[in-house]
Amino acid sequence: MDSKHPFEKVVADHGATVLRVCRVLLAGHDADDAWSETFLSAMRAYPDLPGSANIEAWLVTIAHRKAIDLLRARSRQPVPVAEIPEAAPAGLGVPGADDTGLWQAVRDLPDKQRQAVAYHYVAGLPYAEVAQILGGTTEAARRAASDGIKNLRKSYPGGVTS
Repeated sequence: MDSKHPFEKVVADHGATVLRVCRVLLAGHDADDAWSETFLSAMRAYPDLPGSANIEAWLVTIAHRKAIDLLRARSRQPVPVAEIPEAAPAGLGVPGADDTGLWQAVRDLPDKQRQAVAYHYVAGLPYAEVAQILGGTTEAARRAASDGIKNLRKSYPGGVTS
């Protein structure tokens, strides 16, 4: 007998975490698109996922790949002349979603630092799982996250605590 939860519960339990990760990695509607693409892919693969799998780490890995896909696609498109800041939709239950200055400061970090901060501090994944997602060692993931927080403390006027 399969002991996995219905997929709707997986979305309810992990949707906000995946959305926060997507918002750290991407701006505005790209984050929302990555979130949607993450759960569409996850829904297709969920029946084959072992019951013992860490679902949150699995979803963050998918979100990481979707974010990379979107960044690659965006890099091949023309750059707009002016960008209109998008506010986070109300009622999503994402703490700090209205703090666009912090999210922008995180997005301005180098890729590895931004990803390590997102996966460890936003998604709450242990460094070993962050290392698996990023394709490096646990020590490198820890260092990237530490450097990212250090850079945020320097660049973000509101201050950052870890």
